[in-house]
Amino acid sequence: MIPRYSRPEMTAIWADDYKFHRWLDVEIAVVQAWADAGVVPAEDARLIASNARIDIGNIDRYIAETHHDVTAFLRSVADSLGPESRWVHLGLTSSDVWDTATSLQLVAATDVLLAQLARLREVVARRAVEHKDTICVGRTHGVHAEPTTFGLKLAVWVAEIARHEERLRAARATVAVGQMSGPVGTHATVPPTVEEQACAHLGLAVAEVTTQIIQRDRHAHFLAVLAGAGASLEKFATEIRGLQRTEILEAEEPFEAGQTGSSSMPHKRNPELCERVCGLARTLRGYAVTGLENVALWHERDISHSGAERIILPDATGLLAYMLHIFTGVMDGLVVYPQRMRANLERTQGLVFSQKVLLALIETGLTREAAYKIVQRHSMTAWEQQTPLRGLLEGDPEVTERLDAARLDAVFDYGAYLVHVDESFRRIGLLPG
Repeated sequence: MIPRYSRPEMTAIWADDYKFHRWLDVEIAVVQAWADAGVVPAEDARLIASNARIDIGNIDRYIAETHHDVTAFLRSVADSLGPESRWVHLGLTSSDVWDTATSLQLVAATDVLLAQLARLREVVARRAVEHKDTICVGRTHGVHAEPTTFGLKLAVWVAEIARHEERLRAARATVAVGQMSGPVGTHATVPPTVEEQACAHLGLAVAEVTTQIIQRDRHAHFLAVLAGAGASLEKFATEIRGLQRTEILEAEEPFEAGQTGSSSMPHKRNPELCERVCGLARTLRGYAVTGLENVALWHERDISHSGAERIILPDATGLLAYMLHIFTGVMDGLVVYPQRMRANLERTQGLVFSQKVLLALIETGLTREAAYKIVQRHSMTAWEQQTPLRGLLEGDPEVTERLDAARLDAVFDYGAYLVHVDESFRRIGLLPG
């Protein structure tokens, strides 16, 4: 991932130093498993566990010579050991080390992402409770529909983030597997008991059946889950972008002192962070597509997936980490304008109460069709002439003979839309009860 879109905690997980040390962890775990099986002398296993080292500079030099990452790595490990080095990589093939170590990296990356998702959920939950009763207009098709609350809008996001946490935990389990099954996965050179013991040392489950590689449907699923989380972040960011439009201006992302929004127009305060989230979500979805393309490989294994994964696994986890970081900041510092929300709500002259009027007329005995025609006729007049809907209704004897002033007061009451908001908050744990 390019530095602009990187988070140090995620970059570290995909750095060569971290990767090769996970390879070393795998090799040491296998040596220990062989020792437990009585094949490797206990003293040799102890020496390997205590003394095995890698030198990144030497690995790079050896790669230039061998054109093979794993043999270069093994040569560097052997440099740090004596005769006991013969037990390193015993019975293994390159993918046993590479794929199992990649699983360790994916687990570490997932733990970072889960912590970030939890932090975002906490921030959005706090803002949702803060604005639980902040009335604003709900829009369908981009058009004023009925009143809602800004907090309820955010509560929807809280529940959605929680679902992504659940999916990511499941995806973590899917990729938290190791394999030491040898060439083409037959266990001819590494018995299943050694594989099971080595994976236990590493804290991984055993991939039940392999073909020399861990099957890439696991990685494709993992990447799809990341893309799904990115899609929700894009959804949230798009909403804020819409609310920040000059004509609406109900909320806007934070704008720091000294920040500029345009090189030519000093007045500009643009939703550039939210726009960045939206653009990066598109990139993230592309990585999910590549992950699906990696599922189909020739026979028991080829390495057409390898080059792609060197890019998509670090970049996908890194991009989502960055997106979560900046969007959490947006939500933490989000500027909300309740008065503007109320003003926008009242711009449509009470049209947002049309269903309440319709239902009230139906309750008096009118058919739905007859009531609908009355309310629609007055609604269109209110819209076209920019005059309050209630005044038009009060001037229509067909309405007033059925709905007195007290009933109209109850109909044109924003509080009626708050009655059940608390229940939604309770359902997702934002209120007790």
